[in-house]
Amino acid sequence: MEADWIEHRRASDGERVGWMKPVDEGFVAIDLLGRRKTDVVDWMHAEETLDELGLGYLADPHELRLDGGGWLRVRIAEVSPVAIRVKKDDWGDMNAPQIYYTVSFPVTEDQLRPLSR
Repeated sequence: MEADWIEHRRASDGERVGWMKPVDEGFVAIDLLGRRKTDVVDWMHAEETLDELGLGYLADPHELRLDGGGWLRVRIAEVSPVAIRVKKDDWGDMNAPQIYYTVSFPVTEDQLRPLSR
């Protein structure tokens, strides 16, 4: 997270949904994974973008690029401005081993991407 990023929380429950990065005379909306969600826009548009994005995308399946170049289906377990922790998707199997990976923040779509449908 860059020092000039401005945290944005939803008015309804105070949950952080991202940041707004000042750029020139406007702002860029940044999601909780540290990814740009807009070009340079005004404050209101950046806020609306983050509010509409919400948190739901964090519950969706993603793919993590492994060191060997292959992709592994994962679920996001934890996000913070320091790191993102993902868990190998076990499809709810209570007996499956819990395998976690930590990636740096921000994470690019070359490292972690939404699962193609």
